[in-house]
Amino acid sequence: MIIKTIYQFAAVMLFACFTLAAQADTPVKVGEYTVHFSAFNTDTLQPNMAKAYNITRSKNRGMFTISIMKDAPSLSPMGRPVRAMIKASASNLTGQLRDFKVREIDEGDAVYYISVFHVTAGETLDFDIKIAPEDGGKPFSVKFRQQFYTR
Repeated sequence: MIIKTIYQFAAVMLFACFTLAAQADTPVKVGEYTVHFSAFNTDTLQPNMAKAYNITRSKNRGMFTISIMKDAPSLSPMGRPVRAMIKASASNLTGQLRDFKVREIDEGDAVYYISVFHVTAGETLDFDIKIAPEDGGKPFSVKFRQQFYTR
């Protein structure tokens, strides 16, 4: 049961990376890596997914997901997942800076990173994600902006 839930969460997160990325930005290609990212309110997560990963569902909590894929045309047109050291921060429109604790989720076939944080109504965050691939690739940064709505 828990394994099925984990696979469902992985599928939802990967789906979120591809479908919600347009809200934050499109996937970013840096050299041989493609970074997929999304940011959204946690109240949009399915209750069983949130419970499985101890995420509080709330319109006042935001979440981002990041996955790094390395080009590997012989394995998959999407590439292969890459582990990385991730440092994430964001500033709001008044310049207040926040650092985020990032958690790695390793599903074997998928590796991605998440962070959950408080948001206020209409808050816009400018994210700065520093990525150091663990496969020896050169470190790089990805930046994106997301506005959060608390309805």
